[in-house]
Amino acid sequence: MVQHHAIEPEFGWYMPTRGDGPFIGVKPDRVVDTAYMIRVAQAVEEAGYTFALIPTGGHCTDAWIMGATLAAHTKVFKPLVAMRPGLIAPALAARMGATLDEVTGGRALINIVTGSSAEDMKAMGDSLAFDKDARYARTLEYIKIVRQLWINSQEVEGNQILASRGKSEEVEPFDFNGQYFQIEGGVSYPSPVQKPHPPFYFGGSSPAAKRTAAEIADVYLMWAEPLDWIKEQIDEVEYHRDVLHRTQGIDRNIRYGIRAQVVIRETEEEAWAAARLIVSKVDPATLQETEARFSQAESAGQQRQNQVRRQSAKHDYVIAPNFWAGLSVVRGGGAMAFVGTPDQVADRLIEYIDIGVSSFILSGYPNLEEASISGKALIPAVKKKLLERAAVTNKS
Repeated sequence: MVQHHAIEPEFGWYMPTRGDGPFIGVKPDRVVDTAYMIRVAQAVEEAGYTFALIPTGGHCTDAWIMGATLAAHTKVFKPLVAMRPGLIAPALAARMGATLDEVTGGRALINIVTGSSAEDMKAMGDSLAFDKDARYARTLEYIKIVRQLWINSQEVEGNQILASRGKSEEVEPFDFNGQYFQIEGGVSYPSPVQKPHPPFYFGGSSPAAKRTAAEIADVYLMWAEPLDWIKEQIDEVEYHRDVLHRTQGIDRNIRYGIRAQVVIRETEEEAWAAARLIVSKVDPATLQETEARFSQAESAGQQRQNQVRRQSAKHDYVIAPNFWAGLSVVRGGGAMAFVGTPDQVADRLIEYIDIGVSSFILSGYPNLEEASISGKALIPAVKKKLLERAAVTNKS
């Protein structure tokens, strides 16, 4: 089961390739071009965040090209890029991922995106837009292929070293005959810098997603929810991980992460004022349109976000201390926000660490300034509190 406190938490940010600004529910008021993205990436790195999620979808720039560009203008920044099983052939995806890992010096992170909205998937030519279970079965085959190609590429690399010393060993070509993919003599070059391979981040709240996560995820991602809800999701993935161990002898370590918004200010009053300002320009017609759209969402994760929003509506969308659903009236996906002083939000994140979360992907409005504000105040506060608690525990 999950080993709490054994893993040092990691903190990532979000790259606003779809637009950025201080308000949501209205047209972004900033020009978001490559130069702006570089500024955000450099601010993210300077603030202490180690990686950033680069979104994917019909209204986003290509995550792979943007990720490579941003890595070239930073030193330790790790791009988390989307690998989409319905759009890129697995052998090509393996080559792309390993190449990104090589050109960045081992900084590639892979976000497995099984699907998105049916409209987006149809627009991109994905034939499984309306079959969720089939998409996860396809993803499972896909990642098995990518992972094996990466492992084989390391064996090939090792044999090249042996050959240079007058020795050689044969490497069996990789064949795969599945329902969705067929590979004959599969190879991938180069070998990834990270061993055994760049980590896979994977999300999905449906039962099929959690079964798949148990087999392929290095980090299982969830949109932020109340503590007990997140604990239940972790327990469900752990159950499938245990079943995999018992039935197939496969023992995998899985880390857990959440995606959330954050508003950090010196006082709690300033933080709540800043949070509510973000949605202050939304008109009633937009609210009605987004509520109707979210209500029709097929995503299990979005349905859970809808439930949190509706349950908290009578409390001004306050879910728990320093935890707010107000942005979810207009923003889909990971809209729940931690709001407060650095110490208050640090306390809230540590509550999630205590139930097994070790990866946090945060964002704010606008992302450029909020990365600096939150990173320089929040990350040190979390680390300090964890160190102080560990010192007390070691003394007792």
